[in-house]
Amino acid sequence: MRLESTPELTAFRDEVRAFVARHAPGKKTRAGVRAPDADLLPAIREWTAKLFDAGFLGIDWPEEYGGRPDADPREAFVVAEEIARARTWPPIGAAALAAAALIEFGRAEQRARLLPRIRSCADVWCQLFSEPNAGSDLAALRTRARREGEEFVVDGQKVWTTNGQHADMGLLLARTDPDARKHRGITAFAVDMRSPGVDVRPLREITGTTDFNEVFLDGVRVPAADVIGEVDDGWRVAMSSLGRERSGVAARGVELFAMLDDLLGLAEGASAGGGAALEDSATRQEIGELATRVHVNAAMVGMAQSRMAHGTDRPGDGPFGKIFFSELNHDLAAFGVRLQGADGLLTEEDHAAVADGWWQDADLYSRAFTIAGGANEVLRTQIAERELGLPRGS
Repeated sequence: MRLESTPELTAFRDEVRAFVARHAPGKKTRAGVRAPDADLLPAIREWTAKLFDAGFLGIDWPEEYGGRPDADPREAFVVAEEIARARTWPPIGAAALAAAALIEFGRAEQRARLLPRIRSCADVWCQLFSEPNAGSDLAALRTRARREGEEFVVDGQKVWTTNGQHADMGLLLARTDPDARKHRGITAFAVDMRSPGVDVRPLREITGTTDFNEVFLDGVRVPAADVIGEVDDGWRVAMSSLGRERSGVAARGVELFAMLDDLLGLAEGASAGGGAALEDSATRQEIGELATRVHVNAAMVGMAQSRMAHGTDRPGDGPFGKIFFSELNHDLAAFGVRLQGADGLLTEEDHAAVADGWWQDADLYSRAFTIAGGANEVLRTQIAERELGLPRGS
């Protein structure tokens, strides 16, 4: 495992950090992968376009679409880390996923039409994969697309669609051959979210915000020219694209170190055991344990980055890292609420809430990380079967 930087990479990091400080659209006020309020969307579109124009996004794209073939693959991690360090908005939506699908499987006409609009952020994309009965078991999806001449007619329902309310385009998986085996007979589409029959309904969560949506597709007509890859080969398109979009891993270590710093600041003014929290041995012990886990998480992120950069990924890398991060993130947020004592019952609507209720919001949202990207229970099964080679359960 190689974690050290290079003079060139350090200079690149300095350049990115200065760029972010100069152009970022302000700090995020809530934890997690959240949808912005509508009034922030123009600034985030402009910010995303600037990141592309500066060569900080789309680094691994083909050169004719703005990529840099001589770029160090670690540069994408540096950009994600510096955005997270500034606590500002990363590009929202599923554009990176869509771009990966288009670059590997799209036709020349599709790439020429859609990739420049991703670079300019003229199009925000959403991911139309999960369904009410097909989340962690995505291959169980039931949304259907039937061929009618030069169009497909799509009927079905998607759910947990982050930023669906802001999306211009959607990367859709739908079943085109209902008689095929489970992972076959699925096709990937680029769908205009303004098409007749697309109904986006925001879901209000326990946090009080609407980051996710359910999307109903009722007789939506999608041109056959907007199939990505081959008909009935959408599972391969989706899995390959998910495997290529990895920069989000880089932000995990930075985000948890930031939470730990905030937690220490919170503890300095908190009370425990009848005195100052930092004078209480049990509180110090718990903070020490959390700090140790934050450093372990950073080592795991570094290992995953190294393997990605060298093409030596293992099946368990992603699931291991996601489980560890999501459970540690929850424990940090929950401890931040407990440190507040009775004030932990306050919310962001209460003027007296510590940090405007950030810890309460983070605690409520933290459960989403244990489900999004595959429920942790399902990921543990994947580790057992794919990494450790254990027999499948009965």
